[in-house]
Amino acid sequence: VQLVESGGGLVQPGGSLRLSCTASGFSLDDYPIGWFRQAPGKEREGVSAISHDGIAYYMQTVKGRFTISRDNAKKTVYLQMNSLKPEDTADYYCAAAAPRARIGLPRVQDYKSWGQGTQVTVSS
Repeated sequence: VQLVESGGGLVQPGGSLRLSCTASGFSLDDYPIGWFRQAPGKEREGVSAISHDGIAYYMQTVKGRFTISRDNAKKTVYLQMNSLKPEDTADYYCAAAAPRARIGLPRVQDYKSWGQGTQVTVSS
């Protein structure tokens, strides 16, 4: 299971970015996917997750601003991030849980296969 993140960058406060998490070498259909982030000096934390059948979960810190979606035909999960704040600055990672696992809010310990991350910086 290999995942590759893309779409990070530098954006001003209030701006938007769309992150992509693309699977390589396997079908994404059965896998719950989570998005996580890690700011310098802080622990990795969950951001959002989507079940294999499309149910979305959001941490309170991003609810109403971020939207997770999946396109299984493209083997890609997206994280649309709007109204970005400086405190959203972090390295963002996607990860896959076990096939067809029942998930809820994203917890690091539930996810087994991780991408390498993409950096998001929100600054004026």
